[in-house]
Amino acid sequence: MDDTTPPPPAAPASPPPAPPHTGSPTDFLKGVVGKRVVVRLTSGVDYRGVLSCLDGYMNIALEQTEEHVNGAVTNRYGDAFIRGNNVLYISAAEPI
Repeated sequence: MDDTTPPPPAAPASPPPAPPHTGSPTDFLKGVVGKRVVVRLTSGVDYRGVLSCLDGYMNIALEQTEEHVNGAVTNRYGDAFIRGNNVLYISAAEPI
């Protein structure tokens, strides 16, 4: 090699990490309506489905619902309604 050879091109820089979501819980809940979610009950049972709607008491309507006990599917429901006082948390099952 002589001194006039240009250096090899640099590897493309990776994109910066996505900023963390800093919205309120209400913003999160509005953002997951119509998306797949996981609803954990105080009993430890999970319900996974598409969040149809919810109200201020955390009463939840799910579509295409699966019931998971200890990680295994135990039932499948078309629509499910969950009373809010049984809900421990709601988590997005897909990127929002």
